[in-house]
Amino acid sequence: MNYASVIASPVGQITILADDDFVYAVTFAEKDITHLTENPLTLKVAEQLKDYFNGELQHFDFPIKQKGTEFQQEVWQNLLAIPFGETTSYAKFSAHNPLAIRAIAAANGKNNIAIVVPCHRVIGSNGKLVGYAGGLWRKQWLLQHEREITHKGQTELKF
Repeated sequence: MNYASVIASPVGQITILADDDFVYAVTFAEKDITHLTENPLTLKVAEQLKDYFNGELQHFDFPIKQKGTEFQQEVWQNLLAIPFGETTSYAKFSAHNPLAIRAIAAANGKNNIAIVVPCHRVIGSNGKLVGYAGGLWRKQWLLQHEREITHKGQTELKF
């Protein structure tokens, strides 16, 4: 059985999709969930995301599982190791296998568990924001939010 919860956030509506045991999507994309109900897992994720946006949570602790190749699974697992409030470049992220940088970037782009599997923390080697399925404005907002919470890096002035 599949379940869903939806929350409003500073970066738009977020849909959480799960089965009985695992979350398999946290997405900004509009989904038809009219036939789905919430369950304790989707409600837990919704609460944790709200805490994240309120600056009260830096690590998520619910079970995730998304479909993908062994290579994609490895990339997504490596994304989880990027610390909250920090970024890495695609070059550094793929340093263990530099010939696979494009494949790693493609796997990063296929991540279906936004924010939680922090693909937004991977940026261009020149420091520019590149490639985010949710839109670069969301990537910028998420990185800014995390930097403000951790007081790492330069933050932007808000008026």
